[in-house]
Amino acid sequence: MDLFLDRMTSPIGVLRLVWSGTAGQAALRMLDLHGDDGLERALERHYGPCRLVPAAAPPEIREPLEAYFAGDVTAIDRIPVDAGGTPFQRQVWAALRRIPAGSTTTYGQLAARIGRPSACRAVGLANGSNPVAIVVPCHRVIGANGALTGYGGGLARKRWLLDHERGGALPFTGEESA
Repeated sequence: MDLFLDRMTSPIGVLRLVWSGTAGQAALRMLDLHGDDGLERALERHYGPCRLVPAAAPPEIREPLEAYFAGDVTAIDRIPVDAGGTPFQRQVWAALRRIPAGSTTTYGQLAARIGRPSACRAVGLANGSNPVAIVVPCHRVIGANGALTGYGGGLARKRWLLDHERGGALPFTGEESA
């Protein structure tokens, strides 16, 4: 399978955008914040063998992301996503997309929303394996005690994204503030 790759500068670092399809019918497959060499392994885990072809991200992916970082925090809701995954993972990821920008929920609340109140750990695993950071907003899930919990892009990015969605983000430094 051929997938397309572009890089986009954002306030929280360079984003790697992976998508399939053609302009007007493209779907985001992965949004990577890590910047390490694990992208191809992660893609193979989610989609099987694939080849990355450098190309400019189409407007239906790039423009809503640019708008999101410019302050229109609901713009990412318009981005088409095809994240693969198991039926359970897709159910969790769909529920994540229904959490309003600027809001948070807990793993337990998310499990209850999908009708699986005892599946907190499974919800946490699905949340952690989300390949489309920011757009499938796993950063909006926090611990039961209200504390920020693990985020693949780092807790400093998670804090920045939540602050940004609430209208109060400072410039990103990459460091977690107290």
